[in-house]
Amino acid sequence: MKVKILDIKGKEKGTIELPECFNAPIREDIVSKVLEAKKTKQPYAPSPIAGNRQSASGKLIHRRHVWKSQYGRGMSRIPRKRMSQRGSQFNWVGATVPSAVGGRRAHPPKIESMIKKLKINKKELRTAFFSALTATTKEDIVVKRYEKLEKGKISQLPIIIESKEIKVKELVSLVKKIFGEVFSIAIKNKKIRAGKGKMRGRKYKSNAGLLIVVGKKDKLRTKRFEVVPVNQLSVNDLAKGGQGRLVMYTENAIKEIAEKIQGKVKSKSGEDKK
Repeated sequence: MKVKILDIKGKEKGTIELPECFNAPIREDIVSKVLEAKKTKQPYAPSPIAGNRQSASGKLIHRRHVWKSQYGRGMSRIPRKRMSQRGSQFNWVGATVPSAVGGRRAHPPKIESMIKKLKINKKELRTAFFSALTATTKEDIVVKRYEKLEKGKISQLPIIIESKEIKVKELVSLVKKIFGEVFSIAIKNKKIRAGKGKMRGRKYKSNAGLLIVVGKKDKLRTKRFEVVPVNQLSVNDLAKGGQGRLVMYTENAIKEIAEKIQGKVKSKSGEDKK
């Protein structure tokens, strides 16, 4: 399958042959399985010694004829910490237990429950990667994901540009020419979330935007779009939020993907082994 290569001005420069991995069958079930296994959550929990930092043991004795016994005083058996002492008289304050001020939490979150233990086979990971690559070339899947997009608004998929040093201004103008009225879906936007989520560690909300896959020799740095080199490309990048993400490839990136796939196939078949 041959695809057009666009220059900096958005005009056709030539064509390039897509690797076979861009024609792989689309497997939404395997992609969703991989995305679930790759999810990361920051583990959080209170300190293991929280509520137990006082020096006194705080255990009250209710037996008779024992020093420091609280027998007959009508005191509850809540563990206490000693604030002051005068002979055999003590100034106690409830501690340690959850019902006391400064005590530990009753049922705190546990780190063990937040660590993912899901594993993915290498073949499944490979199938998911090829499926995510193929989904970036299918107009139906891309249009289904983005509400603002309609069929025919993008001239071709996948979008491939020439590998050349390009400034950020030139890149933005090129993306505007390609997407036209729906240019806003390609730009990475960050806005303040509505509601109480602002107070719960998720103040800002951002969209995925356009993903630009570059080769080793391509030099491109910008905060307007997400830029990922081929050697770091993963299913999470290609299918963030679901399959069919808007992706722009450079000419070198397509060549490196082809070399990478061919190398894996050779090593698997044993042709390059001596």
